[in-house]
Amino acid sequence: MSLPLPPFFDPAAASRVFRVPYQERAAGAREWAARHGVRPAVEDARRTALLLIDVQNTFCLPEFELFVGGRSGRGAVLDCERIASFLYGNLERVTQVVATLDTHTAAQIFHPLFWVGRDGAHPSPHTVITLADVESGRWRVNPALASAVSPREGFDVEAWGRHYARCLAEGGKYPLVVWPYHSMVGGIGHAMVPAVEEAVFFHSIARQSPTRVEIKGRNPLTENYSVLRPEVTEDATGAPVAAPNRDLVLHLLSFDTVIVAGEAQSHCVAWTVDDLLSEIRARDPLLARRVVLLDDCTSPVVVPGVVDFTDDAEAAYARFAAAGVRRALSTDPTGIWP
Repeated sequence: MSLPLPPFFDPAAASRVFRVPYQERAAGAREWAARHGVRPAVEDARRTALLLIDVQNTFCLPEFELFVGGRSGRGAVLDCERIASFLYGNLERVTQVVATLDTHTAAQIFHPLFWVGRDGAHPSPHTVITLADVESGRWRVNPALASAVSPREGFDVEAWGRHYARCLAEGGKYPLVVWPYHSMVGGIGHAMVPAVEEAVFFHSIARQSPTRVEIKGRNPLTENYSVLRPEVTEDATGAPVAAPNRDLVLHLLSFDTVIVAGEAQSHCVAWTVDDLLSEIRARDPLLARRVVLLDDCTSPVVVPGVVDFTDDAEAAYARFAAAGVRRALSTDPTGIWP
């Protein structure tokens, strides 16, 4: 049986930025837990993690840089409404919230500053940089950034650009897309959507269960769609450049159920679930049944007139379901907790 929504919750607030009144919400959460018999998370016999992927202003609010509108044009806003409602309604069932934050600076491989053309100009947002583009010299790594982004002395950043594009092409990954500057660390776009942050904070107080926040995407030399693994981890010699998040894998697999929601279904969500499934297959394929995808709390990247990843997202989710992952709606608890 779901809990009622707290009286302060306004679903329409999912579309705007506001300050969460922490002290007031903390007092309310303690009172709410006492009134409804919500016990501390440490007492849970069966443990459930709610994995919220990149529920940040930059992706979830229409006026920000990479709003994930889906085909409806309102996708991420509606997703955030449902995520907050789901968490309030299932306070006593969610043991811990694990929230990822896409975290960037200007000098990253998917931002315009990282690349220059023959005329010295940077690529425009949504430019696709292919292996052929890099090998032909149409786009090359900005030499002015070499010392700033090199992981060690003597690192050949120009060679890394070619190696990176080759790895994406040969690994069946999406080609490198130059995205608008987004999720800039310390900026308002980097913050979690307030309506969801408020629900997450309320949960942490009511359940006495601190939220686990996972920063991803800081390495300037690789994309990091998945919170569990950067797109490319080694240079052409096999030397490490980035590392998988093994600690988080182990943490997620310690739960009886892992519920997944967030943005974008076609990119960071799909890549994370794919990597989690790879880890599960290496241990016990039956563990895939522990993972639940909330179909109504995620949306694919759609840039009208430019690109539409809806079909790619659905194909990925169908593949996950075939591997044993469960799909459910946030309003159907029987599909989540049979």
